[in-house]
Amino acid sequence: MEKMRSISARLFPEKLPSPEELEKRYPPRLLPAGALVTRVAPSPTGFVHIGGLYASLISERLAHQSQGIFILRIEDTDKKREVVGAANLFAAALAKYNIKVDEGPDENGLEKGNYGPYKQSARAAIYQSYIKNLLNQGLAYPCFATPEELEELRGQQEARGERFGYYGHFAIWRERSPEEVSAALDKGLKPVIRLKSPGNFHNKIIVNDLLIGRREMPENDQDIVIMKSDGLPTYHFAHAVDDHLMGTTHVIRGHEWFPSLPLHLQLFQVLGWKAPAYAHLAPIQKLDEGKKRKLSKRQDQEANLQYYYAAGYPEEAVIEYLLNLANSDFEDWRKNNPDTPNSEFKITWKKLANSNGPLFDAAKLEDISKNIISRLDAKTVYQRTLDWAKIYDTELADLLKAQADYSQKILNIERAGGLQPRKDIGRWSEVKEEISYFFDHNFNLNPEELNSIKEELGNIDTDAFINEFLSTYDINDDPETWFEKLKNIGEKYGFAKSVKDYKEAPEKYKGQVGSLAKLLRFRLTGRLRTPNLCLIMQVMGEEMIKKRLLKTF
Repeated sequence: MEKMRSISARLFPEKLPSPEELEKRYPPRLLPAGALVTRVAPSPTGFVHIGGLYASLISERLAHQSQGIFILRIEDTDKKREVVGAANLFAAALAKYNIKVDEGPDENGLEKGNYGPYKQSARAAIYQSYIKNLLNQGLAYPCFATPEELEELRGQQEARGERFGYYGHFAIWRERSPEEVSAALDKGLKPVIRLKSPGNFHNKIIVNDLLIGRREMPENDQDIVIMKSDGLPTYHFAHAVDDHLMGTTHVIRGHEWFPSLPLHLQLFQVLGWKAPAYAHLAPIQKLDEGKKRKLSKRQDQEANLQYYYAAGYPEEAVIEYLLNLANSDFEDWRKNNPDTPNSEFKITWKKLANSNGPLFDAAKLEDISKNIISRLDAKTVYQRTLDWAKIYDTELADLLKAQADYSQKILNIERAGGLQPRKDIGRWSEVKEEISYFFDHNFNLNPEELNSIKEELGNIDTDAFINEFLSTYDINDDPETWFEKLKNIGEKYGFAKSVKDYKEAPEKYKGQVGSLAKLLRFRLTGRLRTPNLCLIMQVMGEEMIKKRLLKTF
């Protein structure tokens, strides 16, 4: 053992904090009974995946609804795959979606919290302290196996039909003598450090996952790499050290990590620590040619959080959609609590466990988004559309800024006065099309469709009808008065005042008054479906109304 201490001193010549010093530096947290400490630990290797936001949301809610702590930790030890700025991108995404981080870096890389650093690349000395301690105890060892040797071992395993990996007699440096290790170091070779696994693959262990349940799994016997030759740890080892020192009580992560659970539990056992509770989330899936599959970074635009930014979905719509995936009773809760912040909704482990492979549903997201936007006032819709447009549609942004008051009046249609809230806008990107006909330079009217509408009206003099309508029109009329006037004019031209009257005696009428309203709507907006036409006309003003209704086509 003394010889191994000499080797560990050569591997780590600089002064390191002792495990005892680290335990004092990171004392147990003083939290209320039952409080959860959760974390999300992304690797900064690219864009933010919607699954990462999903796991973050669940982890944050479960922590905060128990008066606990939610941590953002950046696992940036894989420097070859790291994308510059990706760590800040993840922190910015959490802030944008109002997922409140108690400890960790913000979008500028500034950290808060007493259990940092929160980037693994800044914690090398911490990991090395524990690795050195494992070496001294004979629970880990240096390995100088070359890539060629590892490939040869894999070939042997494949030829024999055996499991792949570095274990048993395939672990060729596991039982090397201190003299052999020293000789390799004398040559200037840089080893990796491997765990000396105490496990036996033929033994079974019972794991209890909070979502998957009780499962029997093989014990880990792989001598995994716990420190790379560059001195940085692997994910497996670093997460165990960090979760212990940061006091993590619950690790909530993707289902793809479930097969690693025996290894991770073994690491905690070897290090002499109590393991946190684990919960492995079923992945968000989508239908592809009738079959379910996991959302793919490479195949699916919906996997990238940037897709939701660019499409203009309100942040709270995405959050409420994810809450709906996590707990199936969220939809009923929202119906019963239409004005309550979604932060008041309590996620339960039971419902989360029942969310087995939630299916991405764009139509459902759109519906949630429309409901949320329908509850916003015009000023808020205007400002949030403008904020979005400044980044993604500068033409729309210029229009909104130049016509601020007019734009807000447009957006206020059917948002005030106790009317049923309009649900025609599901994304900020849809506002441009929804309001375009209010601006002459964007107004288009299809003459062929106009002629088709005229044909539906029969042989009435549409010009005479429009002139009579304008002669009685008062911009101050409320919708009921406006429509009553239209019905009276329509009656003169042989149109029933209601659908009911028309259906009872269709032979008596040329049609019903809705057909005349259709003509007016199309002449004014170029569309067949719009919000309340009377309110539209009040916003347009008399000059625009006359210009469009009296224009010759």
